[in-house]
Amino acid sequence: MSNLMTGAEMVVRALQDQGVETLFGYPGGAVLPIYDALFHQNQIHHVLVRHEQGAAHAAEGFARSSGKVGVLLVTSGPGATNAITGLTDALMDSIPLVCITGQVPTHLIGSDAFQECDTVGITRHCTKHNYLVRQIEDLPRILHEAFYVAQNGRPGPVVIDIPKDVQFAVGDYFGPHKIEHKTYKPKLEGDADKIEQAVAMILAARRPVFYTGGGVINSGTEASRLLRELVDLTGFPVTSTLMGLGAYPASGKKWLGMLGMHGTFEANNAMHDCDLMIAIGARFDDRITGRLDAFSPGSKKIHVDIDPSSINKNVKIDLGIIGDCTHVLRQMVDLYRAQKASPDASALSQWWTQINRWRARKSLSYRSSKTVIKPQYAVQRLYELTKSRKTYITTEVGQHQMWAAQHYHFEEPNRWMTSGGLGTMGYGLPAAIGAQLAHPDALVVDIAGEASILMNIQEMSTAIQYRLPVKIFILNNEYMGMVRQWQELLHGGRLSQSYSEALPDFVKLAEAYGAKGIRCSNPADLDAAILEMIDSPQTVVFDCIVDKTENCLPMIPSGKAHNEMLMPDDDDIEGVIDAAGKMLV
Repeated sequence: MSNLMTGAEMVVRALQDQGVETLFGYPGGAVLPIYDALFHQNQIHHVLVRHEQGAAHAAEGFARSSGKVGVLLVTSGPGATNAITGLTDALMDSIPLVCITGQVPTHLIGSDAFQECDTVGITRHCTKHNYLVRQIEDLPRILHEAFYVAQNGRPGPVVIDIPKDVQFAVGDYFGPHKIEHKTYKPKLEGDADKIEQAVAMILAARRPVFYTGGGVINSGTEASRLLRELVDLTGFPVTSTLMGLGAYPASGKKWLGMLGMHGTFEANNAMHDCDLMIAIGARFDDRITGRLDAFSPGSKKIHVDIDPSSINKNVKIDLGIIGDCTHVLRQMVDLYRAQKASPDASALSQWWTQINRWRARKSLSYRSSKTVIKPQYAVQRLYELTKSRKTYITTEVGQHQMWAAQHYHFEEPNRWMTSGGLGTMGYGLPAAIGAQLAHPDALVVDIAGEASILMNIQEMSTAIQYRLPVKIFILNNEYMGMVRQWQELLHGGRLSQSYSEALPDFVKLAEAYGAKGIRCSNPADLDAAILEMIDSPQTVVFDCIVDKTENCLPMIPSGKAHNEMLMPDDDDIEGVIDAAGKMLV
C-alpha cells in the first residue's frame, strides 16, 4: 500500500493516527487544501467556531476536561493572530494544544503577501514550541513530534505553520511509531535521594501544609488519587491554587480551601505560619505568594515540578524534586509507608487546633438578603442543585470567577476549567463548548459576568449549530466587578469606565441566537429558575441579576502578605474598604 499523499492529506492522516476525533477551526485561503482533505473523511469531527480565539479556548476546554490534546486549525495572517490569546492562555496554564496554521507559499514568505504574517516569530514567546514546515519531507515528523511535545513534560501549546505549497506537495507519509525524541525526554521519576530527604522532612514537620497546583491535575487522575492517599497517610492539611481545585476533594476533612489573593483565611494563614511547605505541581505565582519577602518566612519548602525552570524561579526552595507528579507522589507514598514512622502527633494536633481557630472566622461568609440575590448565594445554590450530576464548570474572568472558586466545591479533577495565569475574559463560553463536546452527556455550566460573556458571545452560534446544551450562568451586577472593586480599594472610589453600559437584553439575545433565555432577580425564585436551566435540553443563557456593590472577599491586597487579609464584615462593608485604603497608604 502506497504512503504517497499530499501535505494536506498528511495532516488529516496524522490527526487520525494521533486519535484526534474533534477539531476546532475556521477555514481560510491558506488552509483550504487541508479543509478539502477533511471533506473526504468522516473520522474527525470538525467544529466550526466563529472566531479563532474561540477555537483555541474550545480546544483548551476539551483538553482540560478530557486529558487529551486539544487541536485547532486556522488560516494564515489574521487567523493565526486571532488565536494568539488562546495560545498564550494555554501556555500560562499548561494546557496541551496543537495549533495548525496555514501560511502563504514558501516563495512568498517575507514579501508581505496577502494574509501573510510571521506566525513563528509572533508565537515564539506564547507557545511551548513552534515549527515552520518548509518541505514536505519534514511534515510527518513534525506533525507527530508536535503531539509529543504538547503533552509530555509540562504540557503546553505547539504551533505548526504549513505553507500552502507544502500542503499541495506530494511526499511519503509515516506514522507516529517512527518518531524518536532524542533531545526532549522529560524526567518522570524523582531522584531517590531527594525522595528520601522529602520523606524525612515530612516526618520531622510540626506545622506542615500541602500546597498543590494544576500540575497534579495535568499529570492525570492517578496523581489526584495518590495525593489523597498521601494526605490521608500523613494527616496534613492541604490547600490548592485556582488551577488545582478538584485534585483533593472539597469535602475532605483535611481541605483548607483555595489559597491566594481570594483564598480562605485558614489556607493563607497556614501557608504563612507553616514550618514545612510541600508544593506539588504549583509554580509560586504572584497571586499565591503575595509579597515575596513576607511569603511563609519560617518554613522549609519542598517543590515537586516536572519543569526544571520552575524550581527556584520565584521562591527560594530548600528541596527541589524534578519529576512528574504521579511518579513522585507514588515514590513518596511507597517510601512513607516503608518507614513505619509518623510525624509528631502532639505537634500535629496543636497545628490542627490553630487551623480550626482560623476556620472559625468563616472567611467566606457574607451578608444574606431576601430582596436581592447575592452572587455568593447564586453560586451556592447552583452547586447544591448540580452536585449530584456529572457537572463541568467553566468561568470567564472576574469576581464571578473567584466566587465560583470559593463557593462551588469540586470533588474530582478535570471538572473545573478557568483562565488562571493569563486571566482571559471571554474564555468560559468557548471552553464550555469544548468541554461539552468532550462529554456530550454531562452538564456543562459557564459561570460568567455580564462584561466577560460579551468578549466571545459569537460562539453562541457554535453552540446552537452543534446543538450543545451548554448553560451560561451570568452573575449580572452591571459592572466589570473586579475592576470596580480595585478602583474602590486602590483608586479612591473613582469608577473609571467600569460600569457596563448599553448591555443587551440577555434573554432576547439568547432567543435571537435560538437559545433559551431565563432571567431571575428574586432570591425566592432562584432555585426554580436554576432547575429550569438545568433541565432544559438546549443552550441556555441565565441572566442572574445580583447585588451590584458586592465585593469579593476575603482578599490579600496587592503588596501585602498572607496574614494581612481583608475579611468580610457583615455590619460595615464600607469599613472594610476604608481599612483597605489605609493599609495601602
